[in-house]
Amino acid sequence: MKKFLKPLALAAALLSLPLSAHAEGWTPTGPIKLMIGFAAGGGADTQARLIAQAIENKYGWKILPEQVTGNGGLNLAKQLKNEPADGTAIGMVVTETLTYSALAAQQPGLTAKNFTPLASTVAFQTGLVAMKGGAFDSWDKIKTAAKAGTPIRFGVATDRWADVTYLLGKADGIDFNIVQVKGGAGVMNGLRGGDLDLGWVAGAQGKPVQQGEMVNVASAVSHKLADSPDAPLITDLGSKYSLDGYFMFIAPKGLAPKARKAIGDAIADVLNDPATQAHALVVKSFGGPAVLTGAALNDKLNKLMTESKDLLATASAN
Repeated sequence: MKKFLKPLALAAALLSLPLSAHAEGWTPTGPIKLMIGFAAGGGADTQARLIAQAIENKYGWKILPEQVTGNGGLNLAKQLKNEPADGTAIGMVVTETLTYSALAAQQPGLTAKNFTPLASTVAFQTGLVAMKGGAFDSWDKIKTAAKAGTPIRFGVATDRWADVTYLLGKADGIDFNIVQVKGGAGVMNGLRGGDLDLGWVAGAQGKPVQQGEMVNVASAVSHKLADSPDAPLITDLGSKYSLDGYFMFIAPKGLAPKARKAIGDAIADVLNDPATQAHALVVKSFGGPAVLTGAALNDKLNKLMTESKDLLATASAN
């Protein structure tokens, strides 16, 4: 005969369980400081805060977000590196911060091997963006304009973007006028104001593309863009390199494996849960979750580091 717990006994048993089986028996010893390497109010900042809120709701961990911006995420990396490696301090950056950016800035102490990668969240949706209906809204138009001697102003927000732009143009005989701007928003403002003709934007172009204001001429990453699945890959246009990358949570080096797994699993759990606002945001704005943890995340970072070294060497040689 089956035995059933009485209601009070059942309630007590449920209360004695961890808030989620994914916590792996680990809980932080105090509030978790979450450093966010992106400007307040933007899509990346909102993503980080919604993930933090969902973890608080589901796991009961207290998470305190704060902005630590500047220098392509390297300011955050420098500060986080000196925090305790006990799970009470984590940060959100992009994979580019701990690969290309650290190498280009000659900061070997800030590369991925000097931190504990916890979990990626979404893959970049970087596109080559132009105003729809304009003189540069297709690759054929761009090549035709270049052959006619028309100057083409190309907006970039990072040195990596600039290197890939230069080499893409070189592969097709185009001498782009590369203009450094502040973030994808700076690129889109330049397009709208007529100060730029093209530029890389890493996801913020989603709404303007959906509304028909702008167009993704090409995907700058090695996968199809969620909003423009028919756009060609830049590797199909002659580029050797893509601008692949992920948003990612990290912790100081030396974090215990149990803590790493618990935090990584918690991030994955809430991002993949359709009931959370975090999930809804990344589906709407970033093409959906792309969560890597543990060895898979290590492997991805190693691959991006190898590609970054090759890109830097090639750009320097040309």
